[in-house]
Amino acid sequence: METMPIGDYVCELPGDASGPAGVHVPGEDFTVVTASSYRTGDAMGSYLLAGDRLTMTSGPLQGKRYRRQSEGFVRKLDDQGRPGDLRCVRRKRNNS
Repeated sequence: METMPIGDYVCELPGDASGPAGVHVPGEDFTVVTASSYRTGDAMGSYLLAGDRLTMTSGPLQGKRYRRQSEGFVRKLDDQGRPGDLRCVRRKRNNS
């Protein structure tokens, strides 16, 4: 078992050539707070990272699944386990 880097994960859908590169989806954002816990707003939950598969096992995002693309970047999976358009990237302290 592995863990996700602690920090805020900001989620977005791809934009288009006529606007911003990404469209923020605040309801999908989450913060990894410990080796196995996350929070959204005031609610907490737990997660499991096995290989490149991240699964929210309890809390407000329970049942949502992601594929880890790199250390601080995940892509949400659809009901069939295929990567969708939504991506979540860990926000660094210098990029607000």
